[in-house]
Amino acid sequence: MPRETGRKLIAQNKKARHDFSIDEVFEAGLVLVGTEVKSLRLGRASLVDGFASIDGGEAYLHNIHIPEYEQGTWTNHEPKRKRKMLLNRDEIRKIGIAVSRQGYTLVPLSLYFKDGKVKVEIGLARGRKSHD
Repeated sequence: MPRETGRKLIAQNKKARHDFSIDEVFEAGLVLVGTEVKSLRLGRASLVDGFASIDGGEAYLHNIHIPEYEQGTWTNHEPKRKRKMLLNRDEIRKIGIAVSRQGYTLVPLSLYFKDGKVKVEIGLARGRKSHD
């Protein structure tokens, strides 16, 4: 069976680009369970209420809805569980400083497959005012 190549979009958060001004974008891998990957291969995910945080030197993604896999058994995953992001230590440090000092937040922008692996694009964002 040939390996997947290229980029296949799963979900996109268009509202984030409207509500926030994105200053910097990072690409991160995700630690997922098998049924989550199967559900994502069907193209089912929602990034609308999602956000990211830095806790104890590790990056986590919260409130991303990946529905349960329909053919799954008792080993199915929780749809809105906290998921660990795989980032470089320097990137985590840089993001942590920006979020704590300068009033930035981490917003997931898109979820996609890149060469067969699930990746999330997160943006270092600053909230916009209503008149912006």
